Amino acid sequence: MNAKAVEFDPFSRDFFDDPYDTYADLRDRAPCFYSERYDFYALSRFDDVVAAHRDVNTFTSTHGQTYEDLSTGQPIETRSIISMDPPEHTRYRKLVSRSFTPRSIDDYEALVRDIISGYLDPLMGRRQFDILEEFAAPFPVEIISTILGVPAEDRQQIRHWTNALLHREEGSATGGQAAADAGMAQGLYLFDLAQKKRAEPDDDMLTALIEAEVEAADGSTTRLDDAEIAGFGTLLAAAGSETVTKLVGNAVVLFHRNPDQWAKVLADPAAIPNAVEEVLRFWAPSQYQGRYSMADSTWHGVTIPKHKPVLLITGAANRDPRRYDDSDRFDITREPGLAVSLGHGLHVCLGAALARLESRVAIEEIARRWPAFEVDEQGLRRVQMSNVAGYSSVPITVS
Repeated sequence: MNAKAVEFDPFSRDFFDDPYDTYADLRDRAPCFYSERYDFYALSRFDDVVAAHRDVNTFTSTHGQTYEDLSTGQPIETRSIISMDPPEHTRYRKLVSRSFTPRSIDDYEALVRDIISGYLDPLMGRRQFDILEEFAAPFPVEIISTILGVPAEDRQQIRHWTNALLHREEGSATGGQAAADAGMAQGLYLFDLAQKKRAEPDDDMLTALIEAEVEAADGSTTRLDDAEIAGFGTLLAAAGSETVTKLVGNAVVLFHRNPDQWAKVLADPAAIPNAVEEVLRFWAPSQYQGRYSMADSTWHGVTIPKHKPVLLITGAANRDPRRYDDSDRFDITREPGLAVSLGHGLHVCLGAALARLESRVAIEEIARRWPAFEVDEQGLRRVQMSNVAGYSSVPITVS
């Protein structure tokens, strides 16, 4: 098979369900892939993905992260840090990074464990339940929404809006009206909440963002307006819920299929942090990050012209045998190295440490309650989302 025969469609059943054979073809035969159907380029080898992440002059984030945004050829209008490049990105990242320092994350552990236990304890005594729908889906958004300052009665609505915003029908490059409506509703809700926090400050992250000052390019200082606060809140709420939901669901399925690895977790809970890294590597929750080319660049004899969407395929990079020995084997004792599953370079996920904390505690608490479980393989269901991969249903039976 020559390179022209390789096909990659990020809106296909293959992508939603199991794209790893396709990724192998991309890495071996079309490491710089061009899609005639969608007019995008894609990089799939680990070293190439890392290099592109680091080259912000050639590959800008200002045009969005998903193909739907990139395909317009226009910069994103919303004021979100994920769609900024330096120097603006540098100034704005300082506003939120202080809330995600290692010390801050350590302070969240009691909250994280309390919320996780609050969802797992009611499942005790039942032999069968859906650990995705009843646990992994609701608890992460509960945590990040609590930190942000979203009222308790509205926290799960954030998850439902995010799911609708990211959902894609097979063969469709856009989310349609339902996605647009969900994005609008979530943005308006957080805009209204920002106004309320400005009028009545509280001890939460939205209030901290309102009160923070950002340094402008000329050295003067300014504060975020309510639209910018809503943009930050939307990003943090979405990223802070979807990643962990998919990671925990993926972990349960992977441990079911690899009982020898689960035995290592049960024998030594200290192995769990490394297990989280291996789950992230093996089945990355975010399968690609989008960029927009600002200058011509050549990769493996193929030139990516300027003004084209480019997908950096994390899911493929993580299984690159040029980087990882026995790359298709799930091994929680694998020596961790440079990680790209939660972004890399300037746009490494702000909440990466929080996501790792939540995932570690979730696996700890599952192992403590149910050391023996079986996944109903026939009942597994996957999401269909723009660049997020994982399960929507993971039914299990516990002993």
